[in-house]
Amino acid sequence: MAWGVALWSLATFLTPWAAEVSIWMLLLMRMLLGIAEGVALPCMNNMIARWFPQTERSRAVGLAMAGFQLGSAIGLTLSPILMSKGGIFGPFVIFGLCGFLWVLVWVSAVSSTPERSHQISLHELQYIQNKGPRHAVDSKTKTGKVIPPFRRLLSKPPTWSLIVANAMHSWGFFVILSWMPIYFKTIYHVDLRQAAWFSAVPWSVMALMGYFAGVLSDLMIQSGISVTLTRKVMQSIGFFGPCTALVGLTTAPTPVIASAWLTLAVGLKAFSHCGFLVNFQEIAPKYSGVLHGISNTGGTLAAIIGTVGAGFFVELVGSFKGFLLLTAFLYFSAAVFYNVFSTGEKVDFDETT
Repeated sequence: MAWGVALWSLATFLTPWAAEVSIWMLLLMRMLLGIAEGVALPCMNNMIARWFPQTERSRAVGLAMAGFQLGSAIGLTLSPILMSKGGIFGPFVIFGLCGFLWVLVWVSAVSSTPERSHQISLHELQYIQNKGPRHAVDSKTKTGKVIPPFRRLLSKPPTWSLIVANAMHSWGFFVILSWMPIYFKTIYHVDLRQAAWFSAVPWSVMALMGYFAGVLSDLMIQSGISVTLTRKVMQSIGFFGPCTALVGLTTAPTPVIASAWLTLAVGLKAFSHCGFLVNFQEIAPKYSGVLHGISNTGGTLAAIIGTVGAGFFVELVGSFKGFLLLTAFLYFSAAVFYNVFSTGEKVDFDETT
């Protein structure tokens, strides 16, 4: 995680200078950014599996993901201001330096497992050990080379339910993040600074809703509701909700009403964090990191297709609303697929001999 954040902070910091050198240098910096950012969610999921028992993981994921959404909100709000004050270099320099500062805090404060931490009490360590999962992610297990069973991982329907959910999650996330300022500017004729504000508010709401969903999800499991049903309920709210809200967004007559629909879509989308995003640790505690990495590949491809395809779609069809309706349909389809094939129980991915 530390190396990943350091590399993507460096890539962010150097982006404006790379753009002045050549388009190829700019593309190189963007590639470095993407490669480095790829470590974030798998590392997060792997550490949550080590540090939190099942009945507390949804809240942990909700808090962690709140950082993603608040970062998006802050970035969308500050970028136009920083660009107006410091030119195109402003956001890249400030955000890059903030990343380096974060790395210093992370390295000094974080350990991979509770057993290695010097900042928790013996009571807390015993609580984690007694209630946490006992599996191969434990630091005391053997350290020999283990090749993940990729074929078996990809042969199970629950794996594909996670890949499809991650793909749709990334599609919606990056389409909304990348295109909504332009959508508000084009459809409602607001300037880019206002458009950034209209787009930033939903991400703040998403951070709050994500934690609320985490608390609700953990309470459902603690009350005796099965993990499988809990994950499917959360995922249904997280995908059927945005599906409905995006349809409403296409009919909004004013930017305020449109922002309300967008806020509802993004806020409900946070419930999916307590669906598929926690589900990695449950079906494959031993391979949660690698399984998340596999699904992130699908998610990244979907994000590329969605963000690039939106421009081509609008240019070809002449309607951004049509692309939003397509996204709503994909949300609906992904929710159905997840509900049919997912499970909250551990799946046997190990090779039998």
